[in-house]
Order: sequence, then C-alpha cells, then structure tokens
Amino acid sequence: MSRLFLIIGILLLLLTEILRVYFIMPFPGSQQSDSINWAYFIEKYKWLFRFAGLLLIASPVFRIVTAKKMLPKILFSVFVILYGIIFFFFNLRFEADKMFYQPTIKNFSGTGMNTIDSNKLVIGIEINGDSRAYPIQLIGYHHQVRDTVGHEPVMVTYCTVCRTGRVYSPLVNGKPETFRLVGMDHFNAMFEDETTKSWWQQATGRAIAGPLKGSQLVEIPSRQSSLASWLRYHPGSTIMQADSNFQKDYDDLADFDKGTVKSHLEKRDSASWKMKSWVVGIKIKGLEKAYDWNDLLRNFFIQDTIGRIPVLLLLETDTVSFHVYNRNLRGRTLFFIQDKMADLLTDSGTHSIWNAAGHCISGSLKDFQLDTVAAYQEFWHSWKQFHPNTTRYKP
Repeated sequence: MSRLFLIIGILLLLLTEILRVYFIMPFPGSQQSDSINWAYFIEKYKWLFRFAGLLLIASPVFRIVTAKKMLPKILFSVFVILYGIIFFFFNLRFEADKMFYQPTIKNFSGTGMNTIDSNKLVIGIEINGDSRAYPIQLIGYHHQVRDTVGHEPVMVTYCTVCRTGRVYSPLVNGKPETFRLVGMDHFNAMFEDETTKSWWQQATGRAIAGPLKGSQLVEIPSRQSSLASWLRYHPGSTIMQADSNFQKDYDDLADFDKGTVKSHLEKRDSASWKMKSWVVGIKIKGLEKAYDWNDLLRNFFIQDTIGRIPVLLLLETDTVSFHVYNRNLRGRTLFFIQDKMADLLTDSGTHSIWNAAGHCISGSLKDFQLDTVAAYQEFWHSWKQFHPNTTRYKP
C-alpha cells in the first residue's frame, strides 16, 4: 500500500505540472481536442493537487529516508531532480506570459517621425476622430496592447497562429479589466482576467472558462491593411513604433505579413482551403461566410450575397489591403465594375465613381458612403473552428 501511495503521489505531482500547461500550449496533440475545462480545473486546484501529492508520498518517503537501502534513496533523489526540472520549465519557461511580454515602451509617432515601413500590415482603428495603426509584426509578438483611442480604452489583440486580429473594449461589467496571456484554445490565444481568473478567447472575445463563462467582450471595429493604405484614408493617424527591448522578437516575425515566416504554425499554405490557407471571413446579421484569398487575388473584387445581403469584397492594388461593404444603398442594390489600376469602382446603375474606402467621389451618388461589413483575414483552420456554421464561397 505504501508503494501504491508513492506511485500515485509521484504521478499526481508530475501530471499536475505537465497537464496544466500541456492542454493550453501548442505541444504535439494538445490543441486538437476540447481540453479547456480540464486545463482550467487543474489550474484552479493546482495547489490542492500538489498538497495531495505531497501528502501521499510523505509516509513512503519517510521510510525511504530512514531505511538503510541505498537504491530507494537514489531513485527518490532522481525523482526530486526530475520534478524540480519539470516544475521549473512548466512554471517559468513554458507558460505563455513567460514567453511573450507586454511592451515596456509604448511610443506612437505621426507620419513625420514614423519608422515603420509603409508596406507593413497594420490593424487600424478610429474612435471619435482619433485614429491609430498597430503594426502586426509588433502586436503579433505581444499578443495584446492596451491603449486609449479617442478617450476610449482599447485592447488590440493578435494571434499569429490563427492570423486573427481583433480589437476589444477591456471593460468587463462596466469596469476596466486587466488581462494576461494564459495560453491557447485550438491554437487561438487565450487571456485571463485579473479579477475573476476567467479565460477569454482572442478570436471571439468570449469567456470560455471560469466564473464569467459565456460573457462577451464588446468588439471595436478595426481594419487590416498596409500602413500606406491606412494613411491614405487616415492621414492624421499615429503609428505604434517598435520597442527596442523586443527587437529580436520582432525580427522573428519580419516575414509574417507575407506568410513566408519559418514557423510551421504561422506560415501560409498557398493552396486553397488547407489548414493554413488564407481566407476572408465575414460576419453579418448572424450569418458567416468564408472567401478564399486566392479568389480575391485573381479577381481583386467579388460581388456576392450572404443570405439576402449583397456584399462587395475589394482588394486594393497593393494586394494586401482589403475592404468588405454592403452593396445595398437606401434600398438599391449596386453592381460595380472595378478599375484595378486606380483602386476605383464604377456602379453600373448610375456610373458614379467610388474609391476603395467605399466613398462616392463623383456622379449622382457623390458623397454617399457604403456601410462597412465586419471581415477578417485569417487561417482557414481558425475561421472554421470558431465559426462552425460558416459557408464557403464558390466562384
């Protein structure tokens, strides 16, 4: 019985340290199953499991230490060393917030002092006339950046393994909340709030474990584009600059924008509808649809209908900046012809000219604005995982 307690206690100690991290980090096989509830349970009661493990081995260890035989003592010493190594790595090296840190210097510059290349992808937001651009190469490492835009608190997030950029209000139950990167769920970044220790999914802004499970962060509209495209329509925008303390980490993501980064978790599959293929995912009035990025690259714009809603997907001539609009304008469905060379559109009904920002610049509809539709570029595995009811666009 003493030996059985020893074995159970040792396994409990080892598995507590390993599984609490294994389930929520991208170890082989760890992200394919729905293991979040198990991970959260172990994390919540880890000190209880540790105490139980130590209690189980206490009596057997006392006998080993006081016995004259050397072999049991040597074997127990090996276990102590092994447990120490596992405890160190799984608590101080493999946890997400021990690998990715928040910027220590948050510096924003106007176009005059900007050092970010104009071809770089950014997540842009505008609130109350105040606009800011966050280079994906930077926020991709940090995973989240807290800021204030237009006097409103924002939480700009990005997961490079899912290629998902989202901006949320960090208010929970009306109060500002602090979040830390805690791990991953189905390869998507996951945050823990400081107050309730609930876990929040980055791609959806939904709490998936803990006291606030089922709650939802308010998403703030944002757009992914090249910095040049963003500044074309927001010339007064400020741009987040690199924090020199993390330059090596930024350098590792230098090729992420183009999908040619070395990491197999972040590298693009240029074929269509593969796990790491790029798609544009659209959400509108409870409906969801995915569009193959290769189709958009070939045609530069796609006119489609989601449910009964006519939509327009438009790719700019830089081949990275995209827009999605509702083609319904005051009860009239517009059909467009694109001038690829000038990033302009002509609607076939009135022959009015529209720019890529969805604004009519000449013709009988001058100064009208198309409504923007929430759309995201991300990996196909991510979109279909977090939008299981999505349909695929077929040309």
